[in-house]
Amino acid sequence: MKNVQWLLVIIAAIFEVGWATGLKYADSIGAWVLTIVAIIISFGLLIIASTRLPTSTVYAVFVGLGTVGTVLVDIFYFGAGVNVGLILFIALLVTGVIGLKFATKEKKEVERG
Repeated sequence: MKNVQWLLVIIAAIFEVGWATGLKYADSIGAWVLTIVAIIISFGLLIIASTRLPTSTVYAVFVGLGTVGTVLVDIFYFGAGVNVGLILFIALLVTGVIGLKFATKEKKEVERG
């Protein structure tokens, strides 16, 4: 069950990339509607995952993955510049997110009757 919750965090982060990009580049009603839908889905999934997993870790992973995804979209889709420092810090961020996920002890699920 916990793997499903982590999958929700990853999907929420993907939608975060969408709405973060939309906030900067939306230029029509349709793009704004998609941005708002992405915000609702992203935070909805984040809330669901946070009810079963440690909230601080969930949020850190969500933000970290969203940041990495947004930077990658800027690089590959919008042609943002790349340098050694950017690559180094993205790698450091990903390492931190993975490390945080593995270092956090998760609560055991309590069966609800």
